[in-house]
Amino acid sequence: MIKEEKIDIKKKDFTYRGMTLEELKKLDVREFAKYLKSRQRRKVLRQFQQIENFISRARVKINKNKPIRTHQRDLVVVPGMIGMKIYIYNGRNFIAADMSEETLGHTLGEFALTRGRIKHGKSGIGATKGSKFKAKK
Repeated sequence: MIKEEKIDIKKKDFTYRGMTLEELKKLDVREFAKYLKSRQRRKVLRQFQQIENFISRARVKINKNKPIRTHQRDLVVVPGMIGMKIYIYNGRNFIAADMSEETLGHTLGEFALTRGRIKHGKSGIGATKGSKFKAKK
């Protein structure tokens, strides 16, 4: 007789550059920038004040149960934004984006595409020059 052993499969804990999410949330925005790639690090270090202002305004809106809407597509996602639902403007309307652990280091504009997919329908009467003068009976 063979005994079947039950194996517990545990979900792998999220780490970013060797640090857990709890450790990342304790860091200041400028300290977190040290763990980013060079392009994002440069951007965060130049706009850390904007990022901190955005997070503080967002927390006030969360407490008032208001949606967080922004036109700032160039903000880099930092650990303080994790768990927020941010509505990002794409030039026409606001697109909802949930900030999760995998979005760290990306800009907000990456989650609200400005150019939609082109959907071509089939041609109908008047769609081409050849069908322009057909009878509509």
